[in-house]
Amino acid sequence: MHLTKSIYKWAMLSCLLLSMACSSKVPTATPEVTRFGPAEIRREVTESEVLRQSFVGFVLYDPELGQTVVEHNADKYFVPASNTKLFTFYASLKMLGDSIPALKYVSRGDSLIFWGTGDPTFTHMDLKNSLAFDFLKNRPEKKLYYVDAPYTSTPFATNWGWDDYNYYYQPERNVFPIHGNIIKFHKEEGIPFTTTPSYFEKNIVVDTAASRAKDAFVRGWRTNTITYHPKHASEKYATEVPFITSPEMVVTLLADTLKRPVELLKAAVPGGGKIFYGLPTDTVLRRMLKVSDNLMAEQLMALCSGTLSDTLSVERGIKHVKATYLADLPDEPVWIDGSGLSSMNMFTPRSIIALLQKLLQERPQEQLLPMLAVGGRPGTFRNIYKADVPFVFGKSGTLSHVHNQSGYIMTKSGKLLLYSFMNNNYKVPTSAIRNEMVRIITEVHNRY
Repeated sequence: MHLTKSIYKWAMLSCLLLSMACSSKVPTATPEVTRFGPAEIRREVTESEVLRQSFVGFVLYDPELGQTVVEHNADKYFVPASNTKLFTFYASLKMLGDSIPALKYVSRGDSLIFWGTGDPTFTHMDLKNSLAFDFLKNRPEKKLYYVDAPYTSTPFATNWGWDDYNYYYQPERNVFPIHGNIIKFHKEEGIPFTTTPSYFEKNIVVDTAASRAKDAFVRGWRTNTITYHPKHASEKYATEVPFITSPEMVVTLLADTLKRPVELLKAAVPGGGKIFYGLPTDTVLRRMLKVSDNLMAEQLMALCSGTLSDTLSVERGIKHVKATYLADLPDEPVWIDGSGLSSMNMFTPRSIIALLQKLLQERPQEQLLPMLAVGGRPGTFRNIYKADVPFVFGKSGTLSHVHNQSGYIMTKSGKLLLYSFMNNNYKVPTSAIRNEMVRIITEVHNRY
């Protein structure tokens, strides 16, 4: 942080000397930059025409001085949406090791008995993870038996939207996710669409009639039958639909993917299981944060609970983290799920700031900041805060009538600031809220 300040000061001094050297006249006074101090920042937030009908919470914090620069409704509870993932991130840093436990197993004679840990990356189509796949595939001398580990969480968390079951962002939670618990449909111009995993091709029915459906692929409410509506499909697309999970579906997809028999063993989890480790934990956390992957967030909390007992439970993991690592937050979080899909989650802006401070204690900022969404770079901040040198690192969160951002700002003066900017209960387009937040935070970067 001090090195960054020195670079800015050196650059400013160099510019001044160059300007003087290039002029034979006495340099004229430059216009004074309007001060953008705490009073001005507060006024921008509280008197904004765009935000005036929103319920707004805002905190700007200077960790070097150890003090709050500006706060507005800092102690009020807000629905955080995917800002919740910052809490899941912290929990994972505290409870998971360097690598994700991919599965557990015991070897008995010619049999390999295995069960899930909650790892969401098995044959994940974006992370391209094949570690556990290869472990199971490359043991032809062993018969494979899958045991369903104890799991007390439901496929959907409390207050998730039941009618969002057809959309990529709400796959079901379970003990052993496969392919991210989604079916991917992909099409290029002039060629038929492909279905991955191909197992589900037989589940597709075609409806060529004009229908009231607004999506090209619509799964049944409680069935894995998927109706394809060609009239709603473009010439080129990539879309994802979650499938209904069950122990039987896990075994079926494992056998289909591994191209070898897998049998469901209805028995208790054996004692003395060994752990097979998969991807580096940071790889999974980075994916969760940058693209706001909901399934990864939920399963990470299940993985955390697996460090406490053999029974997996998102809720138990959350309860443990609150009591063990977050008891000192200014306001107790109302923390329901790992992803923030539940509108029953509630956090205060000042508690989020406290969490951001804790994250800085867990990782040096040069390691921490690139893991988050970065302004102008691939991820959820790709279209905002664009600059040659990134200056905002954080997490956004969006639900109906909810849009928030929390994270870190690097100012032109070389300061690292923490911020939490929360907007609930608005009726204007979310894009208007987002643009106003970006305008204010960019001003903080440029002028504070």
